[in-house]
Amino acid sequence: MAKAKSRKPKPLFERVCFIGIGLIGASMALAMRREGLADAYVACARRPKTLKTALKLGIVDEATSDYAKAVVGADLVVIATPVGTNGEIARIIAPHLKKGAIVTDVGSVKRMVIDSVAPHIPKDVHFVPAHPIAGTEHSGPEAGFAELFQNRWSILTPVKRTSAKAVAKVADLWRKIGAKVDTMDPDHHDMVLAITSHLPHLIAYTIVGTATDLGGDLKQEVIKYSASGFRDFTRIAASDPIMWRDVFLNNREAVLEILQRFTEDLTAMQRAIRKGDGATLEDHFARTRAIRRSIIDAKQA
Repeated sequence: MAKAKSRKPKPLFERVCFIGIGLIGASMALAMRREGLADAYVACARRPKTLKTALKLGIVDEATSDYAKAVVGADLVVIATPVGTNGEIARIIAPHLKKGAIVTDVGSVKRMVIDSVAPHIPKDVHFVPAHPIAGTEHSGPEAGFAELFQNRWSILTPVKRTSAKAVAKVADLWRKIGAKVDTMDPDHHDMVLAITSHLPHLIAYTIVGTATDLGGDLKQEVIKYSASGFRDFTRIAASDPIMWRDVFLNNREAVLEILQRFTEDLTAMQRAIRKGDGATLEDHFARTRAIRRSIIDAKQA
């Protein structure tokens, strides 16, 4: 008796469009290819070199610089550009979106993205804001790799009118490419990320900027004898400057609130050092050391 041929599972999406094909967009596309989650992939970017690289590396099947053309026929559109551009992109693509399509994003700020994108999304299209908490200091399609999201969190912040089915489908996508998924209120998300991501980047940029402003000989010695702490700061401070400019400008209230708290804590540490208060310093360092252990236990180190 002839054996029945096994059928390939139907992919989640027929056609996926990535508007922006840098580290996150390219990594998503590669991970989706690995899992067979779509039939066709298209990239949209402003720079011809970026599009050429995405095609050459086999990240996508088609590439164009025309936003409207890129989204035609796509049942999933991923906006993966600096958050300050998201609203204008949504306005341009809105008339060309397929009925029933899902639009999602990967921005590190959620309230501003929702406020600028959601008003442009047609009623017969679903908008599911998302934020994968993953990345490196590298950028461009050549920086992408399929394992980027493995065991990392992707936070969804769905708007009220988005269908539960669309949210579930986006959650399924993230899980299939290795991420853990949670949902969160967008304002709460922005406050959480202000402390876990945005403030550390601001501190890193500031510390490295301080080193940059040092005198010639001292600056060279700082570079030459960099200890691991300073090296870690330089890695963070090497991140995409345009992306981070937009993050700080569009999450300013949460960042400023957390920055004020940090400034107060830093002043307390300064006072303890000036007074030679070793007990306060040791107690503070012991408490912060416990946080590091918790991050390791949670497998997010």
